Amino acid sequence: MKKKKNNKWHKLFYQGEIGLPPGTPVFVGNRKQENVKIDIINYTKDEFEEINDAELKDCEPHKDSPTTTWINIYGIHDINLIQSMADIFGLHPLTTEDICNASQRPKVEEFEEYLFFAFKMLTYDSDANAINNENVSIVIGRNYVLSFQEHEGDVLDPVRERIRKAKGRIRGERMDYLAYAIMDSVVDEYFLSLEKLGDHIEELDEDILANPDATHMKELHRLKREIVFLRKAVWPLREEISTIEKSESKLISNSIRIYLRDLYDHTIQIIDMVETYRDIVGGMHDTFLSSISNRMNEVMKVLTIIGTIFIPLTFIAGIYGMNFENMPELGWKYGYFGLLGVMLLVGIIMVLFFKKRKWI
Repeated sequence: MKKKKNNKWHKLFYQGEIGLPPGTPVFVGNRKQENVKIDIINYTKDEFEEINDAELKDCEPHKDSPTTTWINIYGIHDINLIQSMADIFGLHPLTTEDICNASQRPKVEEFEEYLFFAFKMLTYDSDANAINNENVSIVIGRNYVLSFQEHEGDVLDPVRERIRKAKGRIRGERMDYLAYAIMDSVVDEYFLSLEKLGDHIEELDEDILANPDATHMKELHRLKREIVFLRKAVWPLREEISTIEKSESKLISNSIRIYLRDLYDHTIQIIDMVETYRDIVGGMHDTFLSSISNRMNEVMKVLTIIGTIFIPLTFIAGIYGMNFENMPELGWKYGYFGLLGVMLLVGIIMVLFFKKRKWI
């Protein structure tokens, strides 16, 4: 009886019901935490308020508040809560559907009352030498920013600290600058993750040159899959940021567009790093195969030389192993030792010949 393969992609994309109307929110992904958590940060240039473990009713007053509000939701598997948030802030059903899709491709959509964009947040796992990813959805409204994450724990603490301590210009800016700060923090983590991945690739390259083995081939294939995923995450992000920067939406002020252009340049640098690592890993694959082939050639070379040396010795031993009566050397007192001497001399001559030809 055949065993069924564990197809994680099948589980990821088809755990919702097929045939539902467009805009029906269905969670697509792996549940990463049980309880949904809501954090609210509300601020002006001179005032600051933070509410952790907030409830849904705490969010509604901030829709039309004159202050700037950042509402962060951890856990997108609670469809009812996501739908309630969408009802409060007037989100389109298709936006709600995209928020609940943890495998959503990076994208940006412009609506009359808000902007929506989704992207991947990357973090590096040093123990597994792998890059973890999480889908993040951002909604920019007139005076608020909604962010939806799969689980608690992210790379946005520097942004929170700047708001709490009124560092820089963030407290004096509108929600568009807050959204830019969130994306900028995520993109900065891209650089850190890629640098650590590059260090691992460099170490693996040295190991392959020194002593290649089967585990290196498995790691190379894993890195290839990792880089393919990175390309799928970064390339659309470049177009996403460009679209936001060129958008004519009133939610994006002209003073913020220069920062978005700088962020766009950062994504270009990240793409260059990803493409460089892609070429390096491809070259390492060829290096691995060449190293294995060279090792095999060396082994075959040694075996061939040994076999070649023993061919004439086997020939001599074969002649004197024949059962003929009239073989003069068989009756010679020193015939055995003489034959061994001849065989040794033949072997030495062949070794010297091979060295002269630089075969060994």
